[in-house]
Amino acid sequence: MHYHRSGAIGTSMLRPRSKSALEFLHNHFSVLSGILFVATLAALTFGAPAAHAQANVQGTWQTLPTLMPINPVHSALLANGKILVVSGSGNYPQQTTFNAGVWDPSNNTVTTQPVSWDMFCNGMVILPDGRPMIVGGNLQYDPFFGWKRTAIYNPATNKLIDMEDMAHGRWYPTDTILGDGRLLTFSGLDEGSNTNTQVEIYTLGAGWAAPVATPWTPPLYPRMHLLPSGKVFYSGSTTQSRTFNPANNTWSGVIATTNYGGSRTYGSSVLLPLTPANSYTPKVIIFGGGNPSTKSTEIIDLSAATPAWVNGPDMSQPRIEMNATLLPNGKVLTVGGSLNDEDTSTASLQADLYDSATNTMGSAGSNAFPRLYHSVSLLLPDATVWVAGGNPTRGTFENHVEIYTPPYLYQANGTLAVRPSITTVTPAVVGYGTSFTVTTPDAANIASVVLMKNGSVTHAFDMDQRMVGLAFTAGSGVLTVTGPPNGNVAPPGYYMLFVINNAGVPSVANFLRVSATPADIPPTGAITSPATDTAVTTGQTVTFQGSGTANSGSIAGYSWSIRGGTPAVSAIQNPGTVTFSTPGTYQATLTVTDSAGVTDPNPPVR
Repeated sequence: MHYHRSGAIGTSMLRPRSKSALEFLHNHFSVLSGILFVATLAALTFGAPAAHAQANVQGTWQTLPTLMPINPVHSALLANGKILVVSGSGNYPQQTTFNAGVWDPSNNTVTTQPVSWDMFCNGMVILPDGRPMIVGGNLQYDPFFGWKRTAIYNPATNKLIDMEDMAHGRWYPTDTILGDGRLLTFSGLDEGSNTNTQVEIYTLGAGWAAPVATPWTPPLYPRMHLLPSGKVFYSGSTTQSRTFNPANNTWSGVIATTNYGGSRTYGSSVLLPLTPANSYTPKVIIFGGGNPSTKSTEIIDLSAATPAWVNGPDMSQPRIEMNATLLPNGKVLTVGGSLNDEDTSTASLQADLYDSATNTMGSAGSNAFPRLYHSVSLLLPDATVWVAGGNPTRGTFENHVEIYTPPYLYQANGTLAVRPSITTVTPAVVGYGTSFTVTTPDAANIASVVLMKNGSVTHAFDMDQRMVGLAFTAGSGVLTVTGPPNGNVAPPGYYMLFVINNAGVPSVANFLRVSATPADIPPTGAITSPATDTAVTTGQTVTFQGSGTANSGSIAGYSWSIRGGTPAVSAIQNPGTVTFSTPGTYQATLTVTDSAGVTDPNPPVR
């Protein structure tokens, strides 16, 4: 195995002689040259669409020529514009090679690689440093048991690195990034196929905190949203809504009950836009679900003294196993699903657009392929939507990929609209409540500036999507923009910055990072021992030592995760001797943290 070192969290790979090291097949990612990634997807390479009747009302659908080679069960948009797809065994027990891949929307290419354990049915969310974290997965089929393993994907090296184990397994968990950048995970089946009712919270550089008991039993893949209050709202899929307060690790009682009479299983849930104009008022809409499914929606205003679900407009068709994707104009694309679960004969091929400003539902045209179980959809930096997957039967899945081009990219005659453009964004790391500059030749005609958090979607729910509007003033060729007020409104991490003109047309996005410490330069860690990848015999000890360089402040902490070793974790710079008693291929990671609480984002690997 090659040893890659490019800053951040240190990692070491041990190779016992009883088993050869895992080699990744591809390493085509380029390292980001700085925090800001300027998107260049002015049009996807399959070509600009021709004029279409009603395109400016419904949008258009196109099928891409490239087929998806693995079941896209879990998908996340990376800060380089590519999409991480994690399949694992892909809902196919006979599959013994576990897979992940990367889709590049700029040229519609996909590369795949094996992963070392079955990450099927995990929870995946993107950490503040831009790396997706995989929590749990599939330990066993029929009955399903959950892994307590975790991993972090590094786009700079195209590697998935093992991290600290949780207290218990999780199969079908939901992850949520909190306002301070910590990761909360909830629900899932444990290693004994029982529902894991504990909340666990992960801090980069410190690991997992002690689990917190929950006085009620959640469904699998609960729908969770961080609110501007800092609390986390549970919107379903069951009928009773609650909040969790990370400040004191307590759950509320039932704060509202849905109007729909049953569980909205595999329906979806979206936190509607948070903007200065609506005082960052949190409203959540839930769509569809149930079996047979419903086409109904419900909305709750969580700023009300007594929040209550109220009926929203119906979708055009009932949907179970659907997807709901938030667009930069505040509308929500709802797509896929079916009347009966995993039944292609009742599949919905009529997409809808929910308008959060007018509380109305309109047509988004027709997609071509049934999108049922394990289908996914993500907003792309060019303001289109990538739609993939569908797996109603084990061993087969829908391998066609579609792109939805929303109506805001068309003129009334069906030709493509002229888009505003972004020249530069300065600085590339934005602090809370501080100003930053967007240069654009269209400054005089910009109506809104919005942040769209990079999405991470699985099983009918995007765990990471979020729209935050920003206040701005326009000058000559420049916008002076105020960053979001705090981390509860906009959790730290990577966002797509869109400017939208007076005609409602969005730019191609620039990626930027929102941070509580925007001036901090992340520290770098290194594993000094072992100096190279190491082959060991069973029971042999290995000496671990590390170092850290603080580019801002000083090094405040070291955190080791040493899979397969005893001890498996350590919070000191030099853990010393570690014993490996079971044959296998293992990774050891070192995360250094500086005095501002910033961690190294780019791990060296053994």
